[in-house]
Amino acid sequence: MVRLTIDLIAKSRNHFKKKRGLSLPEYLKTLTHLHFSSKNIEDIGDLSLCRNLAVLYLYDNQIAHICNLGFAYNLTHLYMQNNDISQIHNLSNLQRLSKLYLGGNRIAVVEGLEQLSELKELHLENQRLAPGEKLLLDPRTLLSLAESLCVLNINNNNIDEIRDLAVLKEIQHFSAADNKLHNMEELEDVFSRWPQLLEMDLSGNPACKKPKYRDRLITVCKRLEVLDGREINELTRQFLISWKASKEAKKKQNNNHILTGPLIPYPLPDDFNMGQGPHPGHIYRQANMQRWQPQQSLRAQKLTISNSKSGLLNHAAVSSAIRSAVDA
Repeated sequence: MVRLTIDLIAKSRNHFKKKRGLSLPEYLKTLTHLHFSSKNIEDIGDLSLCRNLAVLYLYDNQIAHICNLGFAYNLTHLYMQNNDISQIHNLSNLQRLSKLYLGGNRIAVVEGLEQLSELKELHLENQRLAPGEKLLLDPRTLLSLAESLCVLNINNNNIDEIRDLAVLKEIQHFSAADNKLHNMEELEDVFSRWPQLLEMDLSGNPACKKPKYRDRLITVCKRLEVLDGREINELTRQFLISWKASKEAKKKQNNNHILTGPLIPYPLPDDFNMGQGPHPGHIYRQANMQRWQPQQSLRAQKLTISNSKSGLLNHAAVSSAIRSAVDA
């Protein structure tokens, strides 16, 4: 197993030439850049003597765990793409880190970055995930990066929604090509919250085939200069914005006309006074309006008939009594 240690640095020809009579500890204190890419390194040993290290190149190795970097308070750039990393951890001390490259690893959940308040670039493209798995981003991590992150690359990670990314309001360059993004309404909502967005790549997503895909995104992204590798003409943008505003104004006007327009007389039949309800093709008549009474329910009709019969019986009884009194 190849391990990155002080001894390995001392044996490196590239670094040996730079010693110029300095002792190894003195030389290590002067180191700001360390290049150990493509060296079959599997582990990181104790590098604490490199206290001024600012840039560390460890890409294209076989590293499975991020470790032993707690000393690197001055580290600003960390290149660890194309390794075997499955978890992001042990980075909390790197509070000056501004660029982090972790593409081409085995990371399924992006987390553990809550302390990196100065992180400006995060590269997570092409994770080697299990079939059916997609890259997830912890909302806590996203919230902690909301004020600093300017560049995010999540290309080719089976991602099908980005609603949680809306908090990243400082994003200027966003790459999410070759994913499974399909919901145009969601994309418009998220991008409308990124006022600094200048360049974006969504090529290879299902959303790209939706009607007016490019026009809709150009309209909602006020400062976007490049979309899917193609520059945006400012005249085109202004035309699309004006067209959208005109369309929305016309729609609003039509809605107001429907709500506040004049009432249309409801048509009535000629036999309105015969108890029939209103029907299309006829006009109200005041006389008919006065004579018309709505049809009664069956229960009400029965009660009316019953009362009518009762009234007739009472009337007959009274008439019979009067005739009997007269005859007497």
